[in-house]
Amino acid sequence: MLRRRSFTGLILPLFLILVGAYFTFAAVQGDYGLFRRIQIEAERAAYEAELEALRAETAEIALLTRRLSDDYLDLDLLEEQARRRLGYLRPDEIVLP
Repeated sequence: MLRRRSFTGLILPLFLILVGAYFTFAAVQGDYGLFRRIQIEAERAAYEAELEALRAETAEIALLTRRLSDDYLDLDLLEEQARRRLGYLRPDEIVLP
């Protein structure tokens, strides 16, 4: 009888240690674990930086669109765009490659 108690006394703590190890592993490595959370936060930071770059680009395009609109026509910008798109040059201009 003494032998059976020691065997049972050994299995229960071993089982509890294994269950604890499983939950610890799942908390660190699982789909909702710490490593996944760190990865998600890094992806979020990258996406926020990309969003800011896109917002700045959108604001620049909106400004250029406003400057070429009928309400507010920027003749210098219009000339610059026409030169760039159509390749126009003045006779007194020199183009450097």
